[in-house]
Amino acid sequence: MTNFANTKALTFDLFGTILDLGGSLTPFIQKSLDTRDIINVSADEFWEQWRYRQRIEQYQDTIMMLGHSGYLETVRRALHYTLKRNLIDASSDTVKEFMQGWQHLSPFPEVLHALDRLQSKFQLVVLSNGDPEFLEYLVTQRVEWDFDNVISVTSVGAFKPHPAVYRGAAGKLDLEVSECLMVSANSFDIMGARACGYRGAFVNRYNLPYENTQFQPDVTVEDFTELVGTLQ
Repeated sequence: MTNFANTKALTFDLFGTILDLGGSLTPFIQKSLDTRDIINVSADEFWEQWRYRQRIEQYQDTIMMLGHSGYLETVRRALHYTLKRNLIDASSDTVKEFMQGWQHLSPFPEVLHALDRLQSKFQLVVLSNGDPEFLEYLVTQRVEWDFDNVISVTSVGAFKPHPAVYRGAAGKLDLEVSECLMVSANSFDIMGARACGYRGAFVNRYNLPYENTQFQPDVTVEDFTELVGTLQ
């Protein structure tokens, strides 16, 4: 069994790891599709396309060295692309309507109980691609949890998995990278953190494959309940 005795901080991804994006957003997507009598794409398919395109938007910003253009801005650009892909009017009103769901994100059901059990042993930190003001809203109003720190990648001007994100976070926490454990449902996030010397816990709720890389997670769990059992 992997030993986490040296781990002092758990750095959590927020979008898709703590917050249930698909479960939160697909009802809003379905309502908007139904309003327009769209039947050629389901809400689940639309969300999958939207999420995939958003990651491309983030990667493009980083590769082209454009900095951090804003998390919700990459969401908006990806939505515009996805609407066009499905032959749906991409007017500003349509975009605004589809974007409303992002203000109503909710955590996975077992997350808060797991955080309760972990807080006595580790610093609990959010390390997210989100913009600071949006993160503040989500953490206080939607997750409703008092984390030890909330770190936005805007402080280094690049999206994850840029190495400056992980190294910068460890520096802010006054820790060595080896003392940090990245907890994420996004495999690219674990890969990026591991490449920088972090430990990595891959929360694989949907039984997805992991990258063919030397930077493998230290542990793979199904949800936060299993994460707690592994770390305690």
